Amino acid sequence: MAEIRKGDTVKVIAGKEKGKSGRVLEVLREKGRVRVEKLMTVKRHQKKGRSQANPEGGILELPGTIAISSVMVVGKDDKPVRREQIGRELGAKEKARLQKRKAAAK
Repeated sequence: MAEIRKGDTVKVIAGKEKGKSGRVLEVLREKGRVRVEKLMTVKRHQKKGRSQANPEGGILELPGTIAISSVMVVGKDDKPVRREQIGRELGAKEKARLQKRKAAAK
């Protein structure tokens, strides 16, 4: 299994969101789960005056979690990326994760 990190693009391979993809917002290693942007949203009711961000209260839609075993890392072309295909590029200021390309067989 490829190492899943915050900011990676993943595709859901099992469950009710199967086939959808999104960006990882958070990885919860202890629980074995990940939060993916706009997937598995849950609704939470909030009373009026409980939050400065939302003083009127109401029904909030928050991102839920998906089991880490139910997602796989995909590249920019929506093809699966295996662990040995993830490399690092040393830039001027920071390291970046990227997908290695294999040479075409002749």
